[in-house]
Amino acid sequence: MTAVARTGIREGFVSCEVCGLLSRPVGAEEPGDCPRCGEGLEFRRRDAIQRTWALIIAAAICYLPANILPVVRTTTMTSEESDTIISGIVHLYTSGSWYLALILLIASVMIPLTKIAALAYLLITVQRGSVRNNRERARLYRVLENIGRWSMVDVFTATFVVALIQLQPLMSVAPGPGVLFFSAVVILTIIAAESFDPRLIWDSSHGKQETDD
Repeated sequence: MTAVARTGIREGFVSCEVCGLLSRPVGAEEPGDCPRCGEGLEFRRRDAIQRTWALIIAAAICYLPANILPVVRTTTMTSEESDTIISGIVHLYTSGSWYLALILLIASVMIPLTKIAALAYLLITVQRGSVRNNRERARLYRVLENIGRWSMVDVFTATFVVALIQLQPLMSVAPGPGVLFFSAVVILTIIAAESFDPRLIWDSSHGKQETDD
């Protein structure tokens, strides 16, 4: 016989997602509001899996044009040049600024793709009822949340460059359509991470323990 883990929901408690207070719900269907901060309580976020899937699929669709379409268009008196994220990385690398190219590669290409893949992994394991590596998966979700705070750095940098480099009529820099798609990827992955309910990671293991009993 396997010992059943004690959890808040098993003991009749619900945790506030804003202040973290553990309190007894008003009822089984409507848990009420948090007595500390007044936030509405939820045993689990409604349709969290479906919403998160929809958001990361949308982010994956926007990811390809974000890297293919130009993000910056530079116009001088003699020429006009458009740069994508990838061409910018190549240009930095070939000009000797490999460390800047590496930073841009990680921040603009690898991190968004990693966030999409990681969220998909969490969703798949939750839907399959996986009971393995719960701590690692919970830690992965916390990492995704922390990364989300810095995800808009590239967008802000491109905006500042466009605002500062305006030496008309000698030179002007304008954002390209790729910026819109890249911004969409960043925003969609941030919202997707917020929509996912990490408590679902532990629900499968609790259900498995009840089955084993």
